[in-house]
Amino acid sequence: MTQVSMTVNGKAVSGDVEVRTLLSSFLRDHLSLTGTHVGCDTGQCGACMVHVDGDAVKSCNMLALEADGAQVDTIEGQAAEDGTLNTIQQAFQDHHGLQCGFCTPGMVMSAAALLKDNPQPTEAEIRAYLEGNICRCTGYHNIVKAIMAASGQDVGAIAAE
Repeated sequence: MTQVSMTVNGKAVSGDVEVRTLLSSFLRDHLSLTGTHVGCDTGQCGACMVHVDGDAVKSCNMLALEADGAQVDTIEGQAAEDGTLNTIQQAFQDHHGLQCGFCTPGMVMSAAALLKDNPQPTEAEIRAYLEGNICRCTGYHNIVKAIMAASGQDVGAIAAE
């Protein structure tokens, strides 16, 4: 066992882990942050997306030890302390950018990374950015609308699918 320490959602945390422990497992099993979903364990689905030192990372592809000393942000850290949804989360709710909800945390974290780097992406840029996130329910249309709305753009221009 090796000790790992990091800041998760603004709070210092540490724990003893096996060297092969994935960041997703550390977050879910050691810290009880179960909003980071694990859908495939191979980095294909994007449900486990978190931010590590400001970069979007699939946490099932990263060892917890690789995040030692890092700032990690999860879906649980996106809303305000009083539970008020952030702009992206509210847009997902307003534009029904979810159905079953399994992919939603990863989609929200991906959207946050995209909007940080590209505050007003086009529909095509959003769709290209989300290629690493799989949703089996929505067909992505309302997810794209939600991300465009969160960026302050008019979503009426998005053609219905």
